Amino acid sequence: MKKLIQGIIDFRLNLADENRALFTKLAKGQKPDALFIACSDSRVVPNLFASTNPGDLFVLRNIGNLIPPTTSSHQDNSSLAVVEFAVHTLNVADIIICGHSDCGAMQALVKGIDADCCPHLDSWLKFGEESLSKFRSGFTVDPSLTELNQISQVNVLQQMEHISSYPFIHERIKNQKLRVHGWWFDIAKADVYCYESEQNQFILIDEKEGKLILERL
Repeated sequence: MKKLIQGIIDFRLNLADENRALFTKLAKGQKPDALFIACSDSRVVPNLFASTNPGDLFVLRNIGNLIPPTTSSHQDNSSLAVVEFAVHTLNVADIIICGHSDCGAMQALVKGIDADCCPHLDSWLKFGEESLSKFRSGFTVDPSLTELNQISQVNVLQQMEHISSYPFIHERIKNQKLRVHGWWFDIAKADVYCYESEQNQFILIDEKEGKLILERL
């Protein structure tokens, strides 16, 4: 807590006039560029590695960057409410699902957890079981990675399928009003990768790849 409080003090002291003007403008409303679905992991900071400003991203964070599929008998109202609000009210044009290396949620999927101790976590991780099942059936994106990181990448693709299964999402994708992207953040290297379906690979977003992505938008 000491670090957080000092951070707030430093933020007030160092806030430039132009940033104060930005917050004044944002107080009147928001129009983010994208819905960013990321893991709750404290090491994953979307606004930092994407160099975005306040107001640029509408962010949903949960354990394992998971989205319940439409076929699930147990829906998570909180996560789906965020998606609905982002699409219907904020009219975002892009949804990014971002996994990351060394993910504790993926480790919990592999090793299992104490359901008596953490029943809600056990219930939530069921939305990642398809990812683990696909990996164990032989599907992977980058075999050179550790098993845990391979599962994490497969999970990004699985959650893209989950969110695209909702009729209101599917309809917007079909009408080219919405795009769903898969990203993966390598914590150790501080690198961000984008999934390219034609190559079935997560490609490093460097200047070259970034230019190709921008040309498609």
